[in-house]
Amino acid sequence: MEIFGPTVQGEGMVIGKKTRFVRTAGCDYRCSWCDSAFTWDGTGKDDIRLMHPEEIVRELTALDGSPPDHVTLSGGNPALLPQLGALIAALRSAGAVVALETQGSKWQDWFLDIDELTISPKPPSSGMETDWAALERIALRLAQGGRHFSLKVVIFDEADLVYAAGVHLRFPSIPFYLQAGNDHLGEKDRTQLLKDLLVRYEWLVERVVADAGWRDVHVLPQLHTWIWGNKKRRIRRQ
Repeated sequence: MEIFGPTVQGEGMVIGKKTRFVRTAGCDYRCSWCDSAFTWDGTGKDDIRLMHPEEIVRELTALDGSPPDHVTLSGGNPALLPQLGALIAALRSAGAVVALETQGSKWQDWFLDIDELTISPKPPSSGMETDWAALERIALRLAQGGRHFSLKVVIFDEADLVYAAGVHLRFPSIPFYLQAGNDHLGEKDRTQLLKDLLVRYEWLVERVVADAGWRDVHVLPQLHTWIWGNKKRRIRRQ
């Protein structure tokens, strides 16, 4: 649906990393606060293209004239697409480090070829139910495969924080990230949005540092919303 960049990653364990994005269509979830609903609600269907891996690598290179060194696969949920293995192989052959975020609902064997994999199960505010058995199977297979991966939960309220604590308890040895969510998706005033996001981030930081049970955890803002607000990134095509 989108190929764009270079920009910086706004989330998870690679926050702040200069990267290029490949966004795929389709998702098996319908999160209430999804900021990329156009990938699954039909509003972005005219942007969908069927492309070969080599075409995607060429388009990523054309963005700034240099071969991609870091590429983030995003969605929707890229884990719905078994054929992404060929793209990942092509990206790595071109010299790129490949990052991906998925909610941990579907397994693909090509997960073992991702360099920086973030599993982001969705908390109660999303309106989705976590398949704990699937999540545990995925975490186990990644660990057995010796892959570097992390867990991230987006937080909107107290119930989400309780949920996240449960996730952390289930997987205490996996690097864990909490991220303050954005529930002001319709706010067009970037200055006002930043004020709202800062209040939520301060609340999350205060809750975490006051609780001795939160150990070895990273507390993050959504960096891209702080910089660009709710503006949808422009699709760049050469």
